[in-house]
Amino acid sequence: MDMDTANSVSASVSVQGLVAIIISLICIALAWWALQNLKLDVIIRHPQSSQGKMLHLLLAIIIGSLVARFVMDYWGWTQGLKYLF
Repeated sequence: MDMDTANSVSASVSVQGLVAIIISLICIALAWWALQNLKLDVIIRHPQSSQGKMLHLLLAIIIGSLVARFVMDYWGWTQGLKYLF
């Protein structure tokens, strides 16, 4: 592998990593925003406590990560379609 190919592969991997980070953060922020409307007082006793806020944050991270993984998988699948024909 020559130096130009190695630099090209390195740049491609770097861009994919940056895109994955940005997509993950956007999906977590969207999950946080969507969870603002959830009534946690039905599930937990004190939703405004630090534990309630931590649960809200963890739910946003879990849901956002799942959505981000789906988006990145879907993006990868669509990129693979060009090799179909």
